[in-house]
Amino acid sequence: MKNRLFFPGALFALALTLQTTLALCQKLTVQAESGKQTVLARADIEALPHVKVTTAASGVSATFEGVALRAVLEKAGVGFDETMKGKRMASCLLVEAADDYRVVIALPEIDPRFNDKQVILAFLKDGKPLDDKKGSYRIVIPDEKRMARWVRQVTTLKIVDVQ
Repeated sequence: MKNRLFFPGALFALALTLQTTLALCQKLTVQAESGKQTVLARADIEALPHVKVTTAASGVSATFEGVALRAVLEKAGVGFDETMKGKRMASCLLVEAADDYRVVIALPEIDPRFNDKQVILAFLKDGKPLDDKKGSYRIVIPDEKRMARWVRQVTTLKIVDVQ
């Protein structure tokens, strides 16, 4: 009798643990120049205006859906537009992934006042959530010839000054 009660209880505990782990994986930390950290939940990110891009990276056509990276940064208090001058021109975004992969994107690359490059934080590929290998979020930059800055498993976005 004890085993019959233990098994459903163990399954429930495992399901709850998996759900909690999934919820934590879907959070994104943004650190502004001041060092202030903002943690955004999946719902916070999905509430931003959606962007869809179709790419033929690696010779395979795919449609990614997400939000403009700029919108995510602005949601966390990172300024653009008129603040993008002087010392801020030497600021960049450090994108960190769960697998310790890191890339840098110059802030002016994200600001449409400087160029037309689209940089998105994707959470869907071909209408489906990204798989475990890709993580909850992925940086997608459709116009780049190489996908080296298409970071998967994105966990943290940090604004840093280049000295």
